[in-house]
Amino acid sequence: MNQIKGIPALVLMLLALSSCGPKAQELTEAILPVNPSYFIQENLVQDITKEVHRLSVGPKAECYKIVVKSVPHEHQMGPWCPTHLEDGKEKGGIWFENGKVYDVDGHFISNIGEFYSDAKWKLYNDDGSIKVTQTQEECEGAAKPNVEEIYHNYCVECQPSFYHDHITTYYIPVNPVYRNRATKVRRGIMGLAFNGVNFDPPAPTEAILKAHTLAPLDDCGGHVNPHTGYHYHAVTGCTKEIPQNDQHAPMIGYAIDGFGIYALLDTAGNPPTGLDACGGHEDALRGYHYHAGEAGSNQILPCLNGAAGEMIVSH
Repeated sequence: MNQIKGIPALVLMLLALSSCGPKAQELTEAILPVNPSYFIQENLVQDITKEVHRLSVGPKAECYKIVVKSVPHEHQMGPWCPTHLEDGKEKGGIWFENGKVYDVDGHFISNIGEFYSDAKWKLYNDDGSIKVTQTQEECEGAAKPNVEEIYHNYCVECQPSFYHDHITTYYIPVNPVYRNRATKVRRGIMGLAFNGVNFDPPAPTEAILKAHTLAPLDDCGGHVNPHTGYHYHAVTGCTKEIPQNDQHAPMIGYAIDGFGIYALLDTAGNPPTGLDACGGHEDALRGYHYHAGEAGSNQILPCLNGAAGEMIVSH
């Protein structure tokens, strides 16, 4: 495997199908190859290399192999759950509902039954202390689709230290292949930030709320689960950004199909126009690319329009 020294920042080309790439249903004219130099070097477990790997559709293709520990370089992780009803927003994270973001402070916890119009909610004890998962065992009993009954009415918090030995390997196609056939991703990965932390599909809020549990994100849109460790469900501006030479929104990472992910708003605060069902569109400078959804949407990307690589978590 050859170590990657870097590639040109911009290549405009008509995408020709190669013997190692899947057949596309429709091609865009401008395809921007992945630039491995954008990733934060301190977060890499080993140098980024090229390796032939199978994509989600079609035969194998040349991919970048990116091996990281999913720990952000730019910001601290947490907090998530406040511990007392008197705690302010600095002691807790955020939650989303109907497209809006809410601070998870003591007041939010005390009024959550009213918030969800359900009197069965009570995440706190009579002394005002909030019921929070404390150990790895408690975390794993609560942070799963079928929440163990003992952890119903808990604020679920898994600490990064529980899974410090997790190493994540990403395979992303060097030259993305646009398929014009949307693929929903319900489990696994939508993409990754430049710090190597994955952008997850929507959080399973229905299962979480059904057990009268709450699994807050921190202010950077991330939390921890036993499967992938720390990961993002929202983009809030905490991670590394690549500014653009025009007014376009900054780049924040790559989708697992190799197309760039950009923030939602441009430098003037305007949202993008002409987005497709996956939150993507095309321009002459960036080719086909995605824009992250609003932080309250629980949907960084709705779907993928390219042939996806793979994420593998080991420990």
